[in-house]
Amino acid sequence: MTQPPSYTSAPQSAPPGGPDADRPAPTLVGWREWVRLPDLDVPWIKAKIDTGARTSSLHAFDLDDDGGRRVRFSIHPWQGSDEDPTQVELDVLDLREVRSSSGHVEERYVVMIDLHLAGRVVPAEVTLSRRDEMGFRMLVGREALAQGFLVDSSASYLGGRPPVRVRRRNRGR
Repeated sequence: MTQPPSYTSAPQSAPPGGPDADRPAPTLVGWREWVRLPDLDVPWIKAKIDTGARTSSLHAFDLDDDGGRRVRFSIHPWQGSDEDPTQVELDVLDLREVRSSSGHVEERYVVMIDLHLAGRVVPAEVTLSRRDEMGFRMLVGREALAQGFLVDSSASYLGGRPPVRVRRRNRGR
């Protein structure tokens, strides 16, 4: 029986010195993962890994800008809960029209955030949107995933999980 390919080391078939020789092996993630946003004072947030979305998205409310250069907003990190809101102020990278999965187009602020995902830190463009009614408070899109991640759509939390008390908190317990 042959072994499945390993995604933690360079592919065996890559020729030495080829175009992928200096590229590290991709980090395997599941369709949902726990993400850390320490720069935003959010130690853990559950995210959907969404290869259908170009840009990552974060649940944000009480948005207020200072004329376009900076935006202030609040985050509810726990699914289905408005506890522990965190206030954040970041530079605005862009203001973009984004088409939602339902086909609705809206203008959203875009900010740069360092995502801590599966033991790696990657900078990501993140749009700010109300995601109260959505299953996940964050989506990690293709642009962030293109920085060396490979998605196993049959798996969850391959990047690890926070302590049990944090996971229970996310479920409102």
